[in-house]
Amino acid sequence: MDRFDEINAFAAVADARSFTQGARRLGVSSAQVSKLVARLENRLGARLLNRTTRDVSLTDTGRAYLERARNVLDDFEALEGSVRDQSGPKGLLKISAPVSFGASQLTPALLDFAAAYPEVSLDVSATDRMVSLVEEGFDVGVRIGELGDSSLIARKLAAVRMVTCASPGYLQAAGAPATPDDLAKHEAILDNNMRDPTVWSYGGHADRHDVRVHGRLKFGGADACVAAARRGLGVTRTPAFAAAEDLRAGRLVPLLCAYEVQVIHVHAVYPHARHLAAKVRVFVDFLAARYAGEPEWHLGWGEAKTSTR
Repeated sequence: MDRFDEINAFAAVADARSFTQGARRLGVSSAQVSKLVARLENRLGARLLNRTTRDVSLTDTGRAYLERARNVLDDFEALEGSVRDQSGPKGLLKISAPVSFGASQLTPALLDFAAAYPEVSLDVSATDRMVSLVEEGFDVGVRIGELGDSSLIARKLAAVRMVTCASPGYLQAAGAPATPDDLAKHEAILDNNMRDPTVWSYGGHADRHDVRVHGRLKFGGADACVAAARRGLGVTRTPAFAAAEDLRAGRLVPLLCAYEVQVIHVHAVYPHARHLAAKVRVFVDFLAARYAGEPEWHLGWGEAKTSTR
């Protein structure tokens, strides 16, 4: 077990590129992790990690050793997991999700999941910050939009249409844009969570058309942008789930629908593991079944294309 602890500490530090973060992931002190890694290197007679004041990186020897070490760790986790999972999913499930999607769509699904699996405890963190699942100890994350390169496993859950919209009162006063280029004449409500809040893209990859917009209101989330649009303060462009209720009720009007073919996707992401814990597996399967087919946030307003083109 001493050797296993050494390997486990080394892998945690290598993944986190930090002794402090690696120790946090394992729930032990930095000094203990440093001692275990040093003992492993002394026993092997080889340096596995390069250490600087700002970073920790693998040596060539360390990279080769880590690849083999992961097999050992995965086999051990699979052995223990096969015993734990015989009685079904249980234990603490730590979930990270974006604020807007969590509030409007994910929370009802989480409550249904909690009712269906009473032996699984949920710890849900809602944030629009891009968290590191491994470093921060999350079992699974729900993410919207393009996924960057990572070692995480991703499962697509649903498609989300983007919608450009404004209140009837705003459109009565300012008129409705007939084409995306007309947005230059309108007050835009900007979402700082977008890659570039001032550029709204329409069309597909072959005929993509970028429009630069401007506005005095910028918010760090879709809910605030939708609320501002509802108050008649401008035009916003947002994921459909954030505006669906207002669109169905007529408090917001969809615009430029004929140009709005771009979709983004909701994914469940989780760290790679040969043996996926039952609690993670059933949760991801539950969400995939929940959002199968046409999502509810696309229904009930898409046919109402007044003032669209």
